[in-house]
Amino acid sequence: MTRNFRDKVALSGITVLGIGLILLVTTFVSAALFMSEALPILASQDLVQTFGETLAPLIATSIRVMYLGVMGWIGSLVTIRGVTLIANAPKIETNEPQKPQEPKQKKSHPQPQQTEEKAKPKQEKPHETKPEAKPGESDLVVIPPEEIEQQIQQTQP
Repeated sequence: MTRNFRDKVALSGITVLGIGLILLVTTFVSAALFMSEALPILASQDLVQTFGETLAPLIATSIRVMYLGVMGWIGSLVTIRGVTLIANAPKIETNEPQKPQEPKQKKSHPQPQQTEEKAKPKQEKPHETKPEAKPGESDLVVIPPEEIEQQIQQTQP
């Protein structure tokens, strides 16, 4: 079921992305054709007559520019939504081999670090803060080789 749902989300994301790209390409082609048209420059002795003849094409041009702007804006929004759908599609969980868990230590054998902490005052110990794990990241524990050798020596008779 998870795979089927992921496929549907990815398919809808690709569809939305395709529609957005088609809108953007159409906008740019339409703008290029609009800019390649020859615009006649009117010249006349009568200024009122020139403004009257120029006003209608000016209004038509401004409407067309607004149309191209809105079409490009909508195309970019649809494209962004498509990319977001594809990027946030649910991931399929893979079965990764689990790391072997360390055996739990017996209570009769305290760790050397615990006994040393009791002997030392708390002021000498530097303040350690555990970094917060981000989602999707596992906590890693680093054990210095000296501590491992001490633990091995304690477990051997």
